[in-house]
Amino acid sequence: VSDIHQMGSEKEIKRKKFLDELSKKGFTIKVRGQRRGKLIPRYLVAPHSPGKAELLLPLLSSRSLPSPSEAVLRAALWCCSRVHNAPCCILTQSLRATCEETWLFALSCHPTCTAAMPGPCTVPSTRSEAYLTPGFLPRGYFGEKVALYFAWLGWYTYLLGIASVFGMLIFVIGITVLSSSQLSKEICKANTTIMCPLCDQKCPFWLLSDTCTYAKITHMIDNEGTVLFAMFMAIWATVFLELWKRQRATVVTKWDLYEWDDDEEELAMELINNPLHEPQQYQHSYFRSTIVILLVLVMIAVLIGIAHALVIYRVVAMALFTQSSLEFIREHANTVAVVTGAVLHYLTIVIMTKVNRHVALYLCDLEQPRTFSQRENNFTVKIFTFQFFTNFSSLIYIAFFLGRINGHPGNYVRVAGKWRLEECHPSGCITDLFIQMATITILKQTLSNFVEYLQQKLPKKKNLILGEEEEAEDPCKQWWLSNYQLNQVHTFSLFDEFLEMVIQYSFTTIFVAAFPLAPVLAFINNLVEIRLDAIKMVHLRRRMVPRKANDIGIWLQVLEAIGILAVIGNGLVIAITSDFIPIQVYKYTYGPCVAGNSSALDCSAGYINHSLSTFRIRDFEPHMRLPEQLPDFARYRDYRNAGDYSYTVQFWHVFAARLAFLILFEHVALCIKFIAAWYVPDVPQSVKNIILDEKHTKLQKGLRWVILEKVPGATVLTGATVSGRRKT
Repeated sequence: VSDIHQMGSEKEIKRKKFLDELSKKGFTIKVRGQRRGKLIPRYLVAPHSPGKAELLLPLLSSRSLPSPSEAVLRAALWCCSRVHNAPCCILTQSLRATCEETWLFALSCHPTCTAAMPGPCTVPSTRSEAYLTPGFLPRGYFGEKVALYFAWLGWYTYLLGIASVFGMLIFVIGITVLSSSQLSKEICKANTTIMCPLCDQKCPFWLLSDTCTYAKITHMIDNEGTVLFAMFMAIWATVFLELWKRQRATVVTKWDLYEWDDDEEELAMELINNPLHEPQQYQHSYFRSTIVILLVLVMIAVLIGIAHALVIYRVVAMALFTQSSLEFIREHANTVAVVTGAVLHYLTIVIMTKVNRHVALYLCDLEQPRTFSQRENNFTVKIFTFQFFTNFSSLIYIAFFLGRINGHPGNYVRVAGKWRLEECHPSGCITDLFIQMATITILKQTLSNFVEYLQQKLPKKKNLILGEEEEAEDPCKQWWLSNYQLNQVHTFSLFDEFLEMVIQYSFTTIFVAAFPLAPVLAFINNLVEIRLDAIKMVHLRRRMVPRKANDIGIWLQVLEAIGILAVIGNGLVIAITSDFIPIQVYKYTYGPCVAGNSSALDCSAGYINHSLSTFRIRDFEPHMRLPEQLPDFARYRDYRNAGDYSYTVQFWHVFAARLAFLILFEHVALCIKFIAAWYVPDVPQSVKNIILDEKHTKLQKGLRWVILEKVPGATVLTGATVSGRRKT
């Protein structure tokens, strides 16, 4: 698509040369229409004689040999680049429209073009009805890369249904034992246990029984089933990837792309354009790599700094909410601070996502990758790294640092010497992580999709020259015009969909021990996401540039890395954030069942009182503004002696048990993952046999049969001539 420029201008001369070169190469240029002597700025460029491409093809026998229409297109692009001495784009029905130098910006057109997109006028029914097709894999229309995305998303959603069933089962079991927990009963009956104030400014002393409801909710999340579910999700992540590898092998074999190689195709297309083309050699610059690593570390430090800013916000918000005039906010200051902090965290995710993209692209330009595939892989690794720290820095702080670095009554750690660091929720540290996870997950899977859909619901109308509107001359041109008026697509259109799902996969697996409903919410979201993506691609956006692919690329390595992080993350949540380990230590070391003569009691009876330390009120800092009526002693969550507030022996027992469990959990989970990966072959036997038969057939065609010639006194095997050499 090109605008009309002033006659004699540089752009008009280049455009005319460009069209002339296309005409010489066998292309037909169709002007959309003419009105009152003025050309409407719409041009359609279509292959006139695809068979003519045979003249441009070298003698290649590769399986990845492009179609004739692709060859014509690439030849036209080569001619265009020679005329303009710059990359060019054209509007065509070919299977691939790309620029000469880089495919990452395939739709970044020459100044003489305003748009470039694959033409859909030959298959209008396919575009309008594709989203109704079961599975939505119109490979011939959107290309293998888009088809593989939907195949992966469908397979991920299918297996996510299994994980969601187990997650819902664990959640339901937690609800059924909501009121029967010994720990919840002790907290609800502790109406004489006075706890230390939660802030410095006239916060009241409170009773432990005030957190009865939250204690029940905490036990609904934090129970023995959580450990089993975390182990299950670690195994599930491995099985999912191994089964996807098998599914992918089956699918690409049907497409005859199992042995397809992207680099080989790029070289083939370059040779089609220029038989004298010399491949660009591999290069590596240690200087550029060092600069890139330093800049990546700086960006990660910025993202961690943003997480620290969120921590400071919660500290200040907690102090302000406790002084609010509203009774509800004062009583639930901790919860309100966590929820508002989670919303603020979501907003930072939305903003930093755009910043991360620009920084990742800049770093990719510094690296100067050799091919588009290498550039895409480098960009994927960088953007995922940035997005991981953007999404999870705050969660990591809440899970592993909140309430553990804030000191103790009488010696609190303070920000700027004024605001003391926040503590865990009175009912347990895992409650804060649950609230944060639930808030971000729900916002990301509802609000983000809703806003994204509204942004593309009404495509922007493209203005014609002088604001004139014209009526389409025929249905085909009307179809072209309607597609031109759709929302633009770019190289990142499919990349964005992958990144969104991979981040969701991270939320679903890494901290699932604190949020067992994550697989359920992800499963429900994906049921809508598949249809939403199909509708966006078919009705709201221009047609993507179809590309060949035989796997999901670097995303598979990213998913495998997430699987390992999931084992580490869930192990740390259970060992550090959860109260599972302290309860087990109490049961088998300090509880009533240790002596063996208290079988009538629950083995965890007395744990709550045993896990609280005693503090003398007179030891508070002088500047603390306490209520007028003061008790002599108050309790707080920690394992410290009443005299000098040093750690008790039980603290070190719990610490050793946490460390031992973490090592045991991670080693067992990783061993099971490796065993599952070994037990489930990546490629089905049927696919291996098909590839073996194809190799055998190819060798039969490439080599002539060996002929037995009987010679008196000897038997000679005489081979045929292969590549100009006689083999005997």
